[in-house]
Amino acid sequence: MRKIIYSMSISLDGYIEGPDQDISWHRVDDELHRYFNETIAELGGFLHGRVVHELMADFWPTADEDPANAGATAEFAPIWRDKPKYVYSRTRDHIDWATAVIHDVVPEEVRALKEQPGGDLGLGGADLAASFAALDLIDEYRVTVHPVLIGRGRRMFPLTDTVTPLRLLGTRSFGSGVVELHYARDTERGD
Repeated sequence: MRKIIYSMSISLDGYIEGPDQDISWHRVDDELHRYFNETIAELGGFLHGRVVHELMADFWPTADEDPANAGATAEFAPIWRDKPKYVYSRTRDHIDWATAVIHDVVPEEVRALKEQPGGDLGLGGADLAASFAALDLIDEYRVTVHPVLIGRGRRMFPLTDTVTPLRLLGTRSFGSGVVELHYARDTERGD
């Protein structure tokens, strides 16, 4: 069965973006971008919220046609373009570059999607991830911690009283000081 993997970059103090959606503090150098390309290329598709999808669709469909986007950036464009995309939106029925538009997170429908053949599914968007987490639908977390304190902004998850035990699958450090933490739900310690 396919897994749902939520990946997100965060600051050391736990923010995914600063005020006004600022992510200029991300340290995505060539080494990290190539690693992202490798791990994302293995996925069978994307589960995105509308906002994340629109941000991606605004740049990636033709990014490899611009000579300024050489190397890892250009290499990511066909990876993104060629993968199925399931976009969760309550306001839209059709979205460019999406395989399907889904209006609500329904656990039975998500489980049916996981049972389809293909690689694991990458989950993107903090609001969508919060909905998936509340329904215990996330199998793995890949948190890329950037060596910077930004002081305030938006957290990876909203505050909750739910405790979700995790087990470490691995870590990886990069020359830029970025560290990836890879976790899975700990079903032996969970409810």
